[in-house]
Amino acid sequence: EAVSVADVVLWAALYPLLSDSSLALGERKSLKAWFDRMAAMHSCQSAAQKVLQGKGLQGMKSYMQRQPARQSNQCRDAQPCNSSPAECEEVERVVSEEEIEAAALTWSTGLKDSPQLTERQHPILPQEGKRNILLASALPYVNNVPHLGNIIGCVLSADVFSRYARLRGWNSLYVCGTDEYGTATENKAREEGLTPQQICDKYHAVHADIYKWFQIDFDFFGRTTTEKQTEIAQDIFWRLHKNGFMLEDTVEQLRCEKCLRFLADRFVEGICPHCSYPEARGDQCDKCGRLINAVELGEPQCKVCSQTPVVRSSKHLFLDLPKLEAQLEQWLDKSMNTGDWTQNAKKITRSWLRDGLKPRCISRDLKWGTQVPHPDFKDKVFYVWFDAPIGYMSITANYTDQWEKWWKNPSQVELYNFMAKDNVPFHSVVFPCSLLGAQDNYTLVNHLVATEYLNYEDTKFSKSRGTGVFGDMAKDTGIPSDVWRFYLLFVRPEGQDSAFSWADMALKNNSELLNNLGNFINRAGMFVTKFFEGCVPAMELQQEDKKLLALVNWELQQYIQLMDKVKIRDGLKHIMNISRHGNQYIQLNEPWKKIKGGDTDRQRAGTVTGVSVNIACLLSVMVLPYMPTVSQTIRDQLNAPQCGLHTMFQGTGTFVCSLRAGHRIGTVSPLFQKLEADQIDVLKKKFGGQQTTAQSAASSQPAGVPAPPAAAAAEATTTVSRADPEKAKLLTQAVAEQGEKVRALKAQKAEKAAITAEVGKLLDLKKQLAVAEGKNPEPAPQKSKKK
Repeated sequence: EAVSVADVVLWAALYPLLSDSSLALGERKSLKAWFDRMAAMHSCQSAAQKVLQGKGLQGMKSYMQRQPARQSNQCRDAQPCNSSPAECEEVERVVSEEEIEAAALTWSTGLKDSPQLTERQHPILPQEGKRNILLASALPYVNNVPHLGNIIGCVLSADVFSRYARLRGWNSLYVCGTDEYGTATENKAREEGLTPQQICDKYHAVHADIYKWFQIDFDFFGRTTTEKQTEIAQDIFWRLHKNGFMLEDTVEQLRCEKCLRFLADRFVEGICPHCSYPEARGDQCDKCGRLINAVELGEPQCKVCSQTPVVRSSKHLFLDLPKLEAQLEQWLDKSMNTGDWTQNAKKITRSWLRDGLKPRCISRDLKWGTQVPHPDFKDKVFYVWFDAPIGYMSITANYTDQWEKWWKNPSQVELYNFMAKDNVPFHSVVFPCSLLGAQDNYTLVNHLVATEYLNYEDTKFSKSRGTGVFGDMAKDTGIPSDVWRFYLLFVRPEGQDSAFSWADMALKNNSELLNNLGNFINRAGMFVTKFFEGCVPAMELQQEDKKLLALVNWELQQYIQLMDKVKIRDGLKHIMNISRHGNQYIQLNEPWKKIKGGDTDRQRAGTVTGVSVNIACLLSVMVLPYMPTVSQTIRDQLNAPQCGLHTMFQGTGTFVCSLRAGHRIGTVSPLFQKLEADQIDVLKKKFGGQQTTAQSAASSQPAGVPAPPAAAAAEATTTVSRADPEKAKLLTQAVAEQGEKVRALKAQKAEKAAITAEVGKLLDLKKQLAVAEGKNPEPAPQKSKKK
């Protein structure tokens, strides 16, 4: 009989079970005959041996643990994925009668008596009987200005969870700081004519200012160029050395003869030996994720001067990862099963283990770094990826001399690490191996939260090309930091890469913030002010109101479940769902009309207004982790209670009446402003980086020398190749309006000069439209007619 795909798939699924001699097939002769026939095929035998290695069921378990997790269906085919969970919204949930009655009963209990959330008292230390959360976001390199992708991948995501943790009443400490050692700092210092320490001081202040503007609320923001860093890093090194986890070996390195230095891994690029990606770094390929030794790169180039480096030998220290692999796998199995690791973090870690761990060099031939204390290696410093993660500890040690209560207390402390996916291997393999080998009861990561990449429009962020928004530029746009936070979190690359888009940012601001959330909260407050003299009216709940309370309560509980699992982007969906429910509720009940009716209608208007303003109060707290200033503004406008609101977030979450009848609210005003198309167009041009490139290309051509036809054609093709459908839509409308204006002037027989000026504007708009549509704005040259 012919063997089908179904036979192969079914046989592979059953093989680990049916090949086990302890599981007899008994009377199932036809099944046994089919199984034996398949097992006799050479290709099946080879596959079984490769996967199971003769270990049967246990081999299958080990193999499956190393495989990448299955992708989520959500937005699987989108590339990149910018749709919000709200845009992939499920059908509205139907609440049961029991849920409706339970929600109404809970609502009537009001806020629980609870002390006001006080200012944090420093130093924050672990407490007995409380959930102690230690948050650390990946340390940003000090030698450059962070762009939006850096901000969302690390510090902003961690800040949202830190604020949420405090809202939940957990005892949390959030630390971060600048990573300041390494070749990158040395090169930046040479570029700017400063010492490495001066560069660190300068850019540490730049980072701190940027994060302050973005309202990143660190408990402590430190740096790695400290005595504590040297002390702790050298202590971990000696412990690893004493415990037999250090190796010595002579290695070949790339040295740039023009720069007169050995090249750090991130300062050499070439062709990946595994997947042939042409821009692989000297330590890792961004495309396939595999580890690389710089000397393995094809056609390597120094990133500083673009020269081809040469290979030289040098003696170095290595962390014996193979010797620690069994301990690591045992720890990973527990951490991944009990903690909240993102799927990409699990996948990347599994890929490292699948390939087998290899000794990892931890020393470098540099001057700017933490000195290796071993007398045979006194001219070397620690490699940044051995040294930098230790910065979490040293930064905490500079915050409090009781730092070990956080970092040597795994039974009481949960560690959350936030980062972009390229940092995962160093936090899930290299750093844990260092701590496991040091054998000093260190706190290891329980929850590893990694994002994918955030791109800029249809390209990458690039400071040199002027492409993209960097942290120090965002505040100059005139757009509030809360709006930046909201949009970055709205498109947070949780499951796959996403992209920042100016047009999309305007759309989300105008539709989600202005027309949905802001509109609902403003209407609820204005109805209280306008119709009830600023006091919350009495409420007599009907079935429709109770149903809304049940829906809101369910959305709150979903929000808490997702946020507990660090599903930050998905959590935002439920905030927007609640305000959507609220807008629909107001629109359906029309309190502005009922207030003009009889007593029954006026009472109904009061109930709708009272319920709505209480939902607005709940939203003011739900948005706190995302938009802290907006949250405070809403609470000020509603004159919300100073204590007790956070009790709605205890346990699984309960929505209660927090603004009782008679409560006087404050002054209500709009929360958000519309982002206009022309404003966005200006910003998009400013940060697009294309004009700079075009100007530099033009200036390279000598004056008076016409470009050759082929070059001119190529330039024209390059100029018009990138279409912008969103901009084209706006320009189509502008062209139509300007055309009407020209026709009106002609009909009025206006002066020729006025008509000519407006025609000129029309032609300019048409050229812009052609570019936005990906067409050549200039008409094709006409061939002269023969006479």
